Amino acid sequence: MKLNLLGALLIYFVFSSPVFSTEYIYRDLMANTLPSAKCESSENAKKTAEKPYKLKRYSKKFCQTQGYGWHLAEIKNDGEVACNACSDDKDLQKCYVQDVVVTCKRIKPGTVGMLPGKG
Repeated sequence: MKLNLLGALLIYFVFSSPVFSTEYIYRDLMANTLPSAKCESSENAKKTAEKPYKLKRYSKKFCQTQGYGWHLAEIKNDGEVACNACSDDKDLQKCYVQDVVVTCKRIKPGTVGMLPGKG
């Protein structure tokens, strides 16, 4: 009995269709974050611009602006901090991160599920 069950399972696995993995389309983007809303001292403005939370949030937004289905795969380059002087007080600055490089990915059409109009 056990031999028949084992033989049936073996035949089932040999003749079953293989499972294909999901394929992705990748795209590299370079963009800048937005400057902070308020003017701060030079040191505080740079710290605010370099926060990991802010970098991750903007990186996700960079990919989402590419269209439906695009999401963040990885952050390749954190970029460099750049600052602008405020018009009211020259001692205060607004800083942002420029040249952030991210890799975005999207599922390749037709690799998952059935194609419309076929099957």
